[in-house]
Amino acid sequence: MSSINLSKSIKEKALEIGFDSVGISPVGSFPESQFYKEWLAKGFAGEMKYMEREPDKRADIKNILPEAKSVISCGLNYNTDYPYSIKEYDRRRGWISRYAWGDDYHNVMKDRLLILLDFIMRISPGEIRAHIYVDTGPVLDRVYGKYGGIGWFGKNTCIINQKIGSWIFIGEIITNLELEYDSPVPDKCGTCTRCIDACPTGAILEPYVLDSRLCISYLTIELKGKIPLELRDKLGNSIFGCDICQDVCPWNRKAKITDEPSFQPRDGLYNPELSSLMKLSEEDFRRVFKGSPIKRAKRKGFLRNVIIAMGNSGSKEFIPHIKEALDDKDPMVRAHAAWALWRLEGEGSYKTLLDHLEIESDPMVREEIASILNLCEKDNHSTTN
Repeated sequence: MSSINLSKSIKEKALEIGFDSVGISPVGSFPESQFYKEWLAKGFAGEMKYMEREPDKRADIKNILPEAKSVISCGLNYNTDYPYSIKEYDRRRGWISRYAWGDDYHNVMKDRLLILLDFIMRISPGEIRAHIYVDTGPVLDRVYGKYGGIGWFGKNTCIINQKIGSWIFIGEIITNLELEYDSPVPDKCGTCTRCIDACPTGAILEPYVLDSRLCISYLTIELKGKIPLELRDKLGNSIFGCDICQDVCPWNRKAKITDEPSFQPRDGLYNPELSSLMKLSEEDFRRVFKGSPIKRAKRKGFLRNVIIAMGNSGSKEFIPHIKEALDDKDPMVRAHAAWALWRLEGEGSYKTLLDHLEIESDPMVREEIASILNLCEKDNHSTTN
């Protein structure tokens, strides 16, 4: 079978098993590899140390598979038919990024890539060598997606496909097969800067440059410690991830809706009530989020985010929940509960926090409470004067 016919058969099979887009690129060195190194050097990856591992493999895919000649990139649409604007109306509810509403996409993507690889091995002559990756290995997924024609890099750094928009998961098969290669599609963002203008934290420093340390998705998922004080109010009601830069993108206005059942929202994960989430024990958290991307945040990280959303809500009905969280077993939860109580009660939180300081033993929580008490005192001083 010729490389042209083989490539055609692979693409037809990929679409048949449910992928929404497929493209093939050669193995090579692309300009984005150098940009990635510079991006890391500037510290924009924050605490995501895994992005710094195995730089040689990220720079040259042949360090993963020496015989590699082609990368088959497959895109899967996760745009479910649910509106996003409801999050603006009720701050008593939290917002979860739509990629995390359903099942973990890694498993869904990998299962289909394995089916595709099995097909390739059955129809291809000779010994086939291949590796599969779904956003977890030392591969610049978006770069190969771009050069395989899946889409262009948007100014928000997401891959954008003209038909699917940017709601795309990407996985790839690296193989020793020499195939027919696609061409990258041209950048169609034009003069639009809506994603940059809409970002609450200013994480998109300039077109195509993201400082992860300011990104709400990073802060609510990747960051394991305290969320910086100056950024907490900018998180709004986001409790796991953020879709704002994609929500405002014109290419997503008429994006294709997926019918993939794995990506449909699980009960309680679409715009959930914040108060219900505060009741999650460690056991509840593991049970509710089994097989979900949200498990990455762990209970303490997730409740940290929920408490910040409560503090940003302006709703005093959350005060009893927050006071209860001051006694949570986890210091991370207690520290952010102190901040949220101050946000909702202002000076009225002073005595509660002062009393708690007397019994609090964790240094991180004590430091947090002390800084908030200092803010209360400053507020009181400026009021009396």
